[in-house]
This record gives sequence, structure tokens and C-alpha cells, in this order.
Amino acid sequence: MAGVPQGKKRENSLVVILGPTASGKSDLGVRLTKEFRGEIISADSRQVYKGLDIGTGKMRKKEMRGVPHHLLDVSSLRRPYTVSAWRRKALKAIDLIRKRGRIPFLVGGSPLYLYALIDQWSIPEVRSDAKLRQRLERLSLPVLLAKLTRIDPARASSIDPRNKRRVIRAIEIVKKTKRPVPSLTKSPLPYPILFLGINQKNLKRRIAKRLDIMIRRNLLGEVKKLRAQGLSWKRIDELGFEYRFAAAFLRKELSKDEMKRNIQKATEDFARRQMLWFKKDRRVRWIKNYKQAESLTKTFLKN
Repeated sequence: MAGVPQGKKRENSLVVILGPTASGKSDLGVRLTKEFRGEIISADSRQVYKGLDIGTGKMRKKEMRGVPHHLLDVSSLRRPYTVSAWRRKALKAIDLIRKRGRIPFLVGGSPLYLYALIDQWSIPEVRSDAKLRQRLERLSLPVLLAKLTRIDPARASSIDPRNKRRVIRAIEIVKKTKRPVPSLTKSPLPYPILFLGINQKNLKRRIAKRLDIMIRRNLLGEVKKLRAQGLSWKRIDELGFEYRFAAAFLRKELSKDEMKRNIQKATEDFARRQMLWFKKDRRVRWIKNYKQAESLTKTFLKN
């Protein structure tokens, strides 16, 4: 273990490891937590779900190398898991990790989850309305965007126009509160945070390798299992592009090559959107290798 004193500053510190899909965040997190007696809190919006293992790139037990991982497999696929619920559990996990005299490492690539916790974004606590959602689900994405633009133009201009689930959630909040979705005010966590960012130059090749591993681990079998468990094709399509295009192949709507090309392109596009978020954050220290990450972490925890 690195020679880091057990002082007050260490106990109140948080290390964040972020970056785009397939950049190597999870592996780096395991190596650093092994070195600095830490535990990992996953900041991934899909790995919270039980049964989404292969298509989300969830680490297997042997890959975790004995490092405790928090906020994996905490929710059923049959109900949406909110960022507010995740944040509450993440804060509890940080406290538990510190009580054990260990260092919390927040690892993930979901910007909404990361910054909702780190900067304590104000997120409206509005319970979902199943009947309203069912009505909205029947509408096309362009119709939903037009509806959101009418009732909350500010939110409509900032939302991901391709994410139907988030558009529906924004409409739901406005309908239930009778007010526009509040702007995301910030109130950063009141203790030292080290931000480590990974942005691999060979990301396209890494994404392709990640996809090959998913297929070898039987991504198609995972989708078949979800279907056998009673999930509708519609619900499976909502779980991310890996599941959507794998399901399209199983429905014979795409060839296997088309499925792979679509997943590759969608992953590259998603990685670019992730980096648009992360590059705006001047707190992030962009690292080139493990030795640099280890040195920055050691210095941070000492000082």
C-alpha cells in the first residue's frame, strides 16, 4: 500500500475516476483502490439494474480482485431507478466506507449521476405517474419534444433530444408540479475531491474490442434471457443501444454485421457526448497512464 497517513483530510477525501465508455475507468479504479485501501462506488446509470451485465460492461467478480463495489445490482428492471435514489445511496456508501477507515472512489461515465452527487445538483423529487407515462409512451419522440417545448422551452433546449425516457420524465415533472423543471443549481460536496480523467487516443479500437468481448460473453443470450423473464421488446430497447440493436438482430430486423456496426457507431457517438461534458470541467486532471494516476492520488491523499 502507498504510504499515506490516516489523517483527517484523508478520511474526508473522495477520488473520482471519469471518462468515456471503454476508456479503462473500471480497471484503473480497481488498481488504485487496491493500492490505497479504497472501495468503489459505481456511477453508472445502467449497472444499477440486476440482469444487465454483459451489455453494460459490468465487471465480473474475478475482475474486481476483491475490491468492494457499491451500487451495482440495486434495482429491478421492472421499475425505473432515479438519479435521486442513486444519490441517496451513494452518500450513504461514502459514509460507510469512511467509517471503515477506507477511501471512497467514485468511478463511472454517467455525467448526470456523477455531477448530481459531486455538485449536489437540485433534482426535483417527483414520484413517477404510471398512467401518465403510459399515455406519453404512445406518442412519438418529435411529438413529445414539441409538447415539452410548449410547456418548458428552457428544458426542451437543454435536454438530449434522442432520449425519449428523459423527455417523458421532464414532461412528467412539469405536469405534476405545475412548474418548469428547475435549473440545476450547484452546491459542491464540502470536502476535497480529486478528479482523474481518462481519454484514450485509441478509443475506437478499444470500443471495438469491448464489443467483441460482449459478443463472446453472449450478449445475445443475455437479451434472450431478459425476454424470457417477461420484459417486452419495447422495454429492452430502452435499456441502451447494445440491447436495442441486439434485440433488432434477434427480431431479424438486422444482420449480425449491421448489429455490430450500429453498436460501434452508437458507442462512439455516446463517448463523444460524454467527453463534451467532461472537457468542460476544469477540475479534471487528465492522465496518460497508471503511474501518473498513482502519483496524483498519493499526493492528494497526503495533502
